[in-house]
Amino acid sequence: MVERKLIEQMLPQAFAEMSESKVGRAKLSGKVRDWYELGDGQRMIVTTDRLSAFDRVLAAVPWKGQVLNQLSAWWNGKTSDIMPNHLVSVPDPNVSIVHIAKPLPVEIIVRGYITGVTSTALWHRYSIGERNIYGYEFPEGLRKNQRLAQPIITPTTKGGATGHDERLTCFEVTERGYVEPFIWEKAMKCALALYRRGVGIAEKAGLILVDTKYEFGLDSKGQLMLIDEIHTPDSSRFWKLASYESRFGKGEEPELFDKEFVRLKYVEQGYRGDGEPPELPESVWVDASLFYQQVLELLTGEAFKPGAYPVEPRIRDNLFKAGVCL
Repeated sequence: MVERKLIEQMLPQAFAEMSESKVGRAKLSGKVRDWYELGDGQRMIVTTDRLSAFDRVLAAVPWKGQVLNQLSAWWNGKTSDIMPNHLVSVPDPNVSIVHIAKPLPVEIIVRGYITGVTSTALWHRYSIGERNIYGYEFPEGLRKNQRLAQPIITPTTKGGATGHDERLTCFEVTERGYVEPFIWEKAMKCALALYRRGVGIAEKAGLILVDTKYEFGLDSKGQLMLIDEIHTPDSSRFWKLASYESRFGKGEEPELFDKEFVRLKYVEQGYRGDGEPPELPESVWVDASLFYQQVLELLTGEAFKPGAYPVEPRIRDNLFKAGVCL
């Protein structure tokens, strides 16, 4: 991993975005990724160092984008037998070339534990008294961070009318016309298979894959395809396996290896997503960078090799070598 002092030095150079004045293609942006159409059914996705939580961008964390891009590519290779994915190539640590797909208008979250602090999280809903959550009936007496009897699927819209993800039941996805029933059935089956694969690989790495988000799309032939990221510290929650049972027994929080660490820092300040977020010390963002790098190393079994900063000149150089013109 990168030394802490170097991360501190690189905080001002964290990669927030490409310079639009130097890019000859139209850019579309998400909270963390920017993408550019390349033609011939492909697009370029640039994963930045932006960190989002509570449905907003909160900071930029050095080497976070590289971890997300490279780890997602690694997982795509580990799950391609379950279903096809959009990845074509990775010409730069922060860049992926992908096939274009039409995204389904819902996200699929698979949850194996009752936890979380956001308004859509299972534990938050349970803690305020709800027992029917996402269409599932939960018994009395559950504890935070407890393992569920079996993984469940909890869909959400992408943004919704309020700008925040809105909860859905699996039935509502088809009842409201978001997704055709036969496509939705396949998506749910694939999501559970992907989660099971992730759980098995994570356990071998000493981690628990607690829950995770999947996004699917339809390719030019109408076939279902895995898109966006998979099993990264942004889209997934990871805990340390070795200490989970003892800490759970004591009522202590698990050892975290994901951006829930950042969410909890905000919750400690009384913030859950409404209004302007409070300022957090730089040490939080340094810790976050180290967490991201550690997850990559644990899962892949390989040392993290940090890409050079500043990022944009490096990306341009690597794209030129790969024959991709901006």
